[in-house]
Amino acid sequence: MTDQQPIRVMLVDDHAVVRSGLGAFLMAFDDLELVAEANSGEQALLLCQENNPDVVLMDLVMPGMDGAATTRALRERCPEVQVIALTSFKEQELVQEAMQAGAIGYLLKNVSVDELANAIRAAHQGRPTLAPEAAQALIHATREPKKPHYDLTEREMEVLELMIEGLNNPEIAERLFVSKSTVKFHVSSILSKLGVSSRTEAVAMALQQDLLKKK
Repeated sequence: MTDQQPIRVMLVDDHAVVRSGLGAFLMAFDDLELVAEANSGEQALLLCQENNPDVVLMDLVMPGMDGAATTRALRERCPEVQVIALTSFKEQELVQEAMQAGAIGYLLKNVSVDELANAIRAAHQGRPTLAPEAAQALIHATREPKKPHYDLTEREMEVLELMIEGLNNPEIAERLFVSKSTVKFHVSSILSKLGVSSRTEAVAMALQQDLLKKK
């Protein structure tokens, strides 16, 4: 690609009004060209391969395939494409998900026209651009203490889930189609790994630290 060729941009947003506004903005710059618009993550994957954009402006909160999942899939299928998350949300979890998925930038939708144009140019050159709020969220995330990992096996997680439901060992054995001695072994292992001495403590810790969500 020569310097004279415009940067090819694709918009991904489930709101037609937003896409229309962004499209009008892109027309104001000679070095930027709108090559495709997608109203969903699924459509974005198809259009990306058909239109070969250089930079994608990606909404994060969409029905169906969300922006982070779409970004990850796009980067796998079209590794040359750079993705800028463009969203109304600045929550830390969203910022982390987008960056971990492979986005090179994270901007809020109240960004100025010139700032967005410069971010697209920077992304095309492989340089990141982060909204101040996104940068703060990432800094905050690095300062948070890491949650402990207890290395529970998949079977132990299943047993723990049934313990939380209030089942005793015989009931767990019946539910999982294993012997009572096997369940007893798993329960002992769970207590040991969690560093607790009773089923009640294990259940309390599991609920407090959302261990089942980490399966």
